[in-house]
This record gives sequence, C-alpha cells and structure tokens, in this order.
Amino acid sequence: QVQLVESGGGLVQPGGSLRLSCAVSGSLLRFYAMAWYRQAPGKQRELVAAITGGDSTDYADSVSGRFTISRDDAKNTVYLRMNSLKPEDTAVYYCNRNPPIQTYWGQGTQVTVSS
Repeated sequence: QVQLVESGGGLVQPGGSLRLSCAVSGSLLRFYAMAWYRQAPGKQRELVAAITGGDSTDYADSVSGRFTISRDDAKNTVYLRMNSLKPEDTAVYYCNRNPPIQTYWGQGTQVTVSS
C-alpha cells in the first residue's frame, strides 16, 4: 500500500521560508514524476511544482523563482523549498505523482502566511 506523508508546514510571516517534505512508502520513488499541489479555501487544488524522474522541473507562474522542488530517491522523499512567501500562498499542500493518482492523496500539510 502506497502512502505519501507530507510535513513541514506551519505559520510563517510574509517574506519567510519553509521546506516541505513528502515521505513515500510502499513504492520506490525512483523514475516516477512527482509534484506538489495546493488547495486554498474555496478554491480547486492546483499544481504548484513538478519534477520528473530525470530531475527536470516545472513551476506554476505564481511560484516560479520562489519555490524549488527536489527529490532524494535514496530517502524516497520529495521536497519543496518555499522562499519569499506571500499571504496568497496560504493553502494545504499535498504531494502526489504527476499526473496524480486519486488513491495516493494524503492529509497534506497546512501552510499559513500571515503577519
């Protein structure tokens, strides 16, 4: 049974930074395209950052230049480094395959950007 467990969220002031982690169990991460997604209150879930098995990356325009996605296949973990955070980045952040597999959605980790 595959499980994805997100962690690292919290409350941060505008301009601050956080690093999210996604630990994958039940399946090897190697070679799979992964992504971070987020869902803000009242909005649909959106793709934020993606990384291929070959480490190519892509970002939503709203986070490009501020967020960095990376992976450590030896640790079966995907990361999202978030800098220069803005209030509009407030959301629950999830990781999943890209494209996502419905049964893989975890609980996510809450990121709140507020002064």
